[in-house]
Amino acid sequence: MEYFITGIQQQIKTKQLICKMKNLYIHFFKRIFDVVVSLAAFICLIPVFIILIILLLITGHRRLFFVQKRVGYQEKIFKLIKFRSMTEAKDSDGNLLPDEKRLTLFGKLLRKSSLDELPQLLNVLKGDMSIIGPRPLLIEYLPLYSPEQKKRHLVRPGISGWAQVNGRNAISWDQKFKYDVWYVENISLILDMKILLLTVKRIIKPEGINQAGHSTVEPFKG
Repeated sequence: MEYFITGIQQQIKTKQLICKMKNLYIHFFKRIFDVVVSLAAFICLIPVFIILIILLLITGHRRLFFVQKRVGYQEKIFKLIKFRSMTEAKDSDGNLLPDEKRLTLFGKLLRKSSLDELPQLLNVLKGDMSIIGPRPLLIEYLPLYSPEQKKRHLVRPGISGWAQVNGRNAISWDQKFKYDVWYVENISLILDMKILLLTVKRIIKPEGINQAGHSTVEPFKG
């Protein structure tokens, strides 16, 4: 009996230690990881930024960046920045044309290669985002989340995440949220490194860019 109790106590201490290490990584070392990786990537990719800006201008994008309010850590609202993959073409009544008609050929290439996400390195440096984490979603989705799905906001949103390397936009919203919550519950440096390597693999061999039959992601409806 004493041996059994000692074993349980040891298990509790081990779980407490793992929890402390996880919290230390989330609240301290993960931020250091984010700053080092994003700053190094931004400096190395400056020539790529310049080339993309020139190509966007050549292909008719009058405004280079797409800025949109998204939900971040602890449901704090921030402004996410991306390269524009769509034009601002409008119909005769002044309304924006459907997404598939505004998405340029170069815009499709940007999305397929994930190069449109590069400006989010600035969001990471600012502290709004992380290199790895659940993707930041639209503000209007907030009232639609279940308590379980809201756990995705317990960490900073990421440029890439567990859902992105496991199907990206080709999987259902329900599956995306399950991947997001699993990540939050199992976050670690090793997991972040694994996702980072898998992200590079997905960039080299793109998969799951869009859901079948959609040029963009189908809206979340709860």
